[in-house]
Amino acid sequence: MSSNPQSNGYGAINGSRRGVSFSGDEEQPLLGEGRSTKPGWRKSMMADVRRDWADLILLICYIVTGLLDSAAISTWGSFVSMQTGNTVYFGLGLAAPRESTRWIKSATSLGFFCIGSVFFSFFHRYFSPKRRWVICASFVVQTAMIVVAASILTFGPKTADPKEAIGWPELVPIALIAFQSCGQAVISRALKYNALTSVVLTSIYCDLFSDANLLAANNAERNRRVAAPVLLLIGAIIGGTLAHSWVGCAGALWVAATLKLVIIVAWFFWPTEPE
Repeated sequence: MSSNPQSNGYGAINGSRRGVSFSGDEEQPLLGEGRSTKPGWRKSMMADVRRDWADLILLICYIVTGLLDSAAISTWGSFVSMQTGNTVYFGLGLAAPRESTRWIKSATSLGFFCIGSVFFSFFHRYFSPKRRWVICASFVVQTAMIVVAASILTFGPKTADPKEAIGWPELVPIALIAFQSCGQAVISRALKYNALTSVVLTSIYCDLFSDANLLAANNAERNRRVAAPVLLLIGAIIGGTLAHSWVGCAGALWVAATLKLVIIVAWFFWPTEPE
């Protein structure tokens, strides 16, 4: 196997490490064993998932983003997925730090999103980007972090004004949700759907309305670019409604965790690339 680094959507990866194939070549031995000697379930978990139609799952992630960000803005006044707004809030806070505590929450979210990007990208590069168990494990981590954040809001101490409070009941959930949010973006790179990061819409709007074939009958890219903001809007409406209801932000987080659990099941049964 060549030792030259191979390019993926989020950085260069080495050809192999610890006997694990990074090239997706199904004929290479894994962990020193031939694939034919492995049990069926293990062979399935070690296979690369098929890219075809995987954009549908990535589009569902936009609903999750809408849920989380709308609930976070309504409750804490900061984003947990889309970091452009947090960067602006952070800049405003540095200009006038005593006007609000929003900039502290935004800085927390931005910082842990960056840390999460390092974690998830390294995880995918190290173990193979499209391997089924890698993608499932990534979403398990994401789901667990949302569950912990939801549990803090459900069973933890209550704050009279969470938008101004900056204690651990506010900062820890923000950090956890922001950390897991970039996992969706990294998987979009692994599957080569680079536009479907689920954490940004500005570039999608630009690409959508600058498309020379915007009104063409058959345009898959156009369809994805239309679906992404629509689904995020739907998620935002649901998240905002839940955040202002009796279930509060915790209810929105539990719904988001349930959606991620459904995604895990979908990846578990997703077709694999042919050998």
